[in-house]
Amino acid sequence: MPQRSLEVTSGPRPGYPRTRRVRFRFGDGAAGGGYGRYFVDDDRVFSHFVAGLSGAFPSGEEAFIRSVRRFADRITDPELKKRVAGFIGQESMHGQQHRRLNDTLIEMGYPIGWWDSAAMEQRRLRFESRISGRVHLAMTAAAEHYTAVVAQRVLSLDEVQAIPGDPEVWNLLNWHALEELEHKSVAFDVYRAVGGDERMRIGVMAASIAATIPMTLAMLAISLARDPVARRQPLRLVREARKLFRGKLFNGILRDLAVYLRPGFHPDDIDTAALLERWRRDLFGDRGALLGYLK
Repeated sequence: MPQRSLEVTSGPRPGYPRTRRVRFRFGDGAAGGGYGRYFVDDDRVFSHFVAGLSGAFPSGEEAFIRSVRRFADRITDPELKKRVAGFIGQESMHGQQHRRLNDTLIEMGYPIGWWDSAAMEQRRLRFESRISGRVHLAMTAAAEHYTAVVAQRVLSLDEVQAIPGDPEVWNLLNWHALEELEHKSVAFDVYRAVGGDERMRIGVMAASIAATIPMTLAMLAISLARDPVARRQPLRLVREARKLFRGKLFNGILRDLAVYLRPGFHPDDIDTAALLERWRRDLFGDRGALLGYLK
């Protein structure tokens, strides 16, 4: 399979991120569409992977918001202030809707509740209190590059969109991906505005990339080990894991993440304007698929 990489250009910055107040319909059938416990193509590994991501999102989004709010009183640029307001609104809605999905996934037996536990939240808050605000913001900017890279792949690859799965989960993921691209440069620009330097920005991302593979595999292995059905089929799990991580969603992703390490990099160097226009129209245009979800 030929590898792909992000096309780095000087792309136009999108307008202010818009907070869309949506509500998805989880809880009927599996996660809303009757696909059963393994709601992504009856694939144990892929379903546990998506459940783990969703489990981590609410607390992660809240940490991102805290990192930006920490510097809110130092932002003087009116345009950046509006973009920050949109970023906070979007991230807040992402956390709310993923939390609703997570409630359903937990009822289905996915071991993701610990992400949102009071004990984990206290650990996160203690960690944040021990690092500088700029380091926390650099971590958010790096994480936003992760989500933007994945979001671009989710929305641009027909092979990914064609994966059978619970339709309501796909609705959530597509909406989330769209908005991640809309606000992909906000935390980065706040970091720069408050004096964040290149050395710290690049160092934080380098550490994040180094930790990505072992942390992802460890969390996925733990989740699968706690699934009594999945762990009785080790050969199937190996096949599904190879299919997931060698597929187009992840093929070459470390190289695309590493673009961030280039001195002088900016998230808007990666032009996603046309992709955003297409998906805004498809999801929220005159006949958008998610118009009925807006509150």
